Amino acid sequence: MNGRRAAWRHLRVGVALWAAAAAAIAAGREVELNSANLAELEAIGGVGTALAARMIEERQRRPFTDWDDVRRRLKGVGPKVAARLSGEGLTVNGVPFTAQAAGATAASSPR
Repeated sequence: MNGRRAAWRHLRVGVALWAAAAAAIAAGREVELNSANLAELEAIGGVGTALAARMIEERQRRPFTDWDDVRRRLKGVGPKVAARLSGEGLTVNGVPFTAQAAGATAASSPR
């Protein structure tokens, strides 16, 4: 019986953390990619469990420097997805995605 109680307690704590992250995002709070936990990332519209896990795995290798770095290192995150995630509150080093800034950075640095 204690095992079941512990499992339910963990589930309730997890749900509470996810709900708090979702409420913070809904309130317009920014979520920093380089420091957000799994629940905070999953609460961003368009970020599921798999993408959130890849984000955390990549940033453990080294933090993301900017949105171009995110787009290079995370398969499936192009300008449209980056703009959508940024619109949901995701930032990289406190900076939201802008197509103009990303294009200027890409144009000034050879790939």
